[in-house]
Amino acid sequence: MESMEEDRFEVSDDHNHNYCAPAGGDVHTDIRKSQLTDVTSSFPQPLPYLPARGVQERPENREKNHPKATNNSQLMDSDSSSEGSEVCESDIPASAASGADKMSTNSTSKFLLNAMAVDDYRKNHWPNLEKAIDLLLIQKPTDHISISYAQIYSYVYKCVCQQHSELLYKDLTQKIISHLNQVSSRLEVSRPEDFIENFNLALSQYTASLQCIVPVFMYMNKFYIEAKLNRDLGEELMKWFADYVAEKHVKTLMPLLTRAHSMPFQVQPSTMANVVKGLYSLRPEWAQLAPALFSGFIPQIHPPATVSQLPHYAAHDQKLQLELSMNGFPRGDQSRKRSSEDS
Repeated sequence: MESMEEDRFEVSDDHNHNYCAPAGGDVHTDIRKSQLTDVTSSFPQPLPYLPARGVQERPENREKNHPKATNNSQLMDSDSSSEGSEVCESDIPASAASGADKMSTNSTSKFLLNAMAVDDYRKNHWPNLEKAIDLLLIQKPTDHISISYAQIYSYVYKCVCQQHSELLYKDLTQKIISHLNQVSSRLEVSRPEDFIENFNLALSQYTASLQCIVPVFMYMNKFYIEAKLNRDLGEELMKWFADYVAEKHVKTLMPLLTRAHSMPFQVQPSTMANVVKGLYSLRPEWAQLAPALFSGFIPQIHPPATVSQLPHYAAHDQKLQLELSMNGFPRGDQSRKRSSEDS
């Protein structure tokens, strides 16, 4: 029993598992401690725990996997604050210089890419669009020209996607205005007897071309003209015709229309109706220049009629019927008219 007590020894450890002998330890304890240290050192040590990349380690797992790191965190922070500051200060100039070089390289590449895109627009996209616009502007309403509208739309789509909407709108504006100035110059040299017919041809030809130009430029109209300019391409094109053609010749056109309206069939009724309605659609205030003329084709030009004006309207209708009969337009067969009605 006493020998067993002599062989017994106690191994005490602290909270860090550091095995130490008691204050009054004997030789057996020291021998067992040295043997334990030799045995434990012979086993391979486990690798330190490293969390997976992109995964944030939880605090409780961090204490389990790195017990010494948590205990010595204050020491590491104090050491890193001094050494890390020196490393950062030495690395800042190099990183800043490399960042500046990258920014300058990116800006230069963007500038060259933009310049190449503008050059491609000038050499390829706009010349093809200009040819198509020329064909559409000069075609007559009864003509048929072979144009690939899908190809024109693809050119417009590419120009808008390459941030050339403003440049495309500017070129289209100059092209249309230049064409309208040529139309106005041709009307200036027209003879008075042909002026109404020539104006009707110019108006019909222009409005027919807009039926094709506006749809193919729809992408630019939606994402640039409507979104940034708060306007509509179709309205802009008609406004340009009013500004550069109709307004310059309205003073010459009104007397000719009034005289032609007073002399039936001097001008084709369809031509008269098209010109008068076209002028009213361009500028409704032009109806006040000749109310009697516009009231024959546009409703509600005059104020509402009153009872006292009925005899005046009846006399005007009788005068019109008399003029028609004198110009070879009979009233037709009256044999089937009821006897109770006046002849």
